[in-house]
This record gives sequence, structure tokens and C-alpha cells, in this order.
Amino acid sequence: MTVAQLPVPPARGCRTTPLLKERGQREVFCGLTGIIWLHRKMQDAFFLVVGSRTCAHLLQSAAGVMIFAEPRFGTAILEEKDLAGLADANAELDREVARLLARRPDIRQLFLVGSCPSEVIKLDLHRAAERLSALHAPSVRVYNYSGSGIETTFTQGEDACLAAMVPALPTTTARELLLVGALPDVVEDQALALLKALCIGPVRCLPARTADGLPGVGPNTVFALTQPFLGDTHAALIGRGARHIPAPFPFGEEGTTAWLAAVAAEFGVPPALFEQVTAAPAPAP
Repeated sequence: MTVAQLPVPPARGCRTTPLLKERGQREVFCGLTGIIWLHRKMQDAFFLVVGSRTCAHLLQSAAGVMIFAEPRFGTAILEEKDLAGLADANAELDREVARLLARRPDIRQLFLVGSCPSEVIKLDLHRAAERLSALHAPSVRVYNYSGSGIETTFTQGEDACLAAMVPALPTTTARELLLVGALPDVVEDQALALLKALCIGPVRCLPARTADGLPGVGPNTVFALTQPFLGDTHAALIGRGARHIPAPFPFGEEGTTAWLAAVAAEFGVPPALFEQVTAAPAPAP
């Protein structure tokens, strides 16, 4: 009796396994989700989403706002007559914004966030922001960016938001370090403390916690990114004359140390001081 020998399949490892790739935006949240952390960061800002009831439900569910904490975001819901072009959407938007600002005098920065392209909502929010900003100046600055799921995905919402702010930032000739990217307040405080201990300053942040703290930008501004998804903001700052400090992103002990080292090199921090400052918060081996 003979046993047929079946061919042994060749060994397959990671190097020979075919890679399956998907292109485009699939199974991701839209750029509106960036509002969830941005509205907590900017304490005198309000995000008004111009969109549908679906967008309103998404934000409310994702944010989990408590009933005793009045949120700083809302939705201007488009009805069928708005989408059909049967109503003067600009007049309605102006009325809603005026009503909002009258009820919330603490708002200093207002973001009009489109949940769909202008061709869909029949409303040019960029021009609307310019008109409303002139109307409510100087107490309120109005910006516009897109959070549309057709045009943006997840973290692109923050990038679009910050990029929209850059053209309106004041001009400065001072040599300053600008930290770009939304960080939790406690993390931002720790970063600022480390930079202060390294004798690096002045240090400004984008986004700032309040409108009064908005940084200036100019040819002597150097900036370091704290998040990896800020390509449009990077380009906008370069366009204003600022210079980027190439550095690894501050993720984990190794990444944070390398990020601090790049900033320290830009400002000529002595190696002994750098070792002293970074040794203290480093975890024990």
C-alpha cells in the first residue's frame, strides 16, 4: 500500500504575505468629530454646525454633554425648503447667529462648520463668515471650515479648523515658539513647564484657550507640531512666513524626548541643561 505524497505548500511569512489596501475614506467618522475636543479646548469658542438632524444627533451622542454643562456647539438644521433653495439661507443664518450671540455674550470666537459641501447646502459659509465677522467685530471673530464627511475624515476637522484661524492671526516680528495642535490642558501645562525649565520662550499655543491668548505669526516665528495630522495648518503657517522645526511627534518617552531635543537645538539649549531637565520626568529603568 502506497500513500500518495501531497505537495507541501511553501512556507509563508510576513515578507511574502500579500498586503490588502483600501483607498479612500471607509468606515471612519467625519471631520465634525474634531469639535468634541476643540470645544473643550477653546473656552470662549462656539461651533455652529450647518447641517442636518443626523449631524446634530452625531455630535450630541459623541460628546455626552451633561445637562448642567451648557455646550459650546450647536446645529443650524437645514430643512427641505433650505436645501431646495426656497428660503433665504443667509438671512436665516444671520438671524440665528444674532440670536445665539445675544444669548451667549461669552462667545468670542464663532466657527461656522459645514457638514456638507456648499453645493449641497446652497450656502457659501466662507462668505457668510466674512460678513458676520465684520458685522459682529470686534467682540466676535467668525471663522469657517468644512467638517463634511464627503471632504474630511476624523482628525482632518481639527486641521481645517486651525488652518482657518491662521490667516486672521496678528502679525508679529518677535521670535517665539508656537506649539501647534490641541492638547489636553494638563498635557499642555506639562509641556510648557518643561520648555520653561529649558529656558525656551516665549512659547505660544494654537489653539489658544481664549481669544485673548491667540498667538501672532511672522518671519521670526518657529513652530513645532504636536499632532501628526496638521498638514493644512503647517502649509498655512509657512505661508505666513513662519518656520517649521522638523521633529518626531511627541508620542511616548522616546518620541517626547526627541521632540524636545529638536526644539532645544533650535534654541541653543546646552546639552547638560537638557539632560538635567529631561531626566527628572523620565520613568525609572
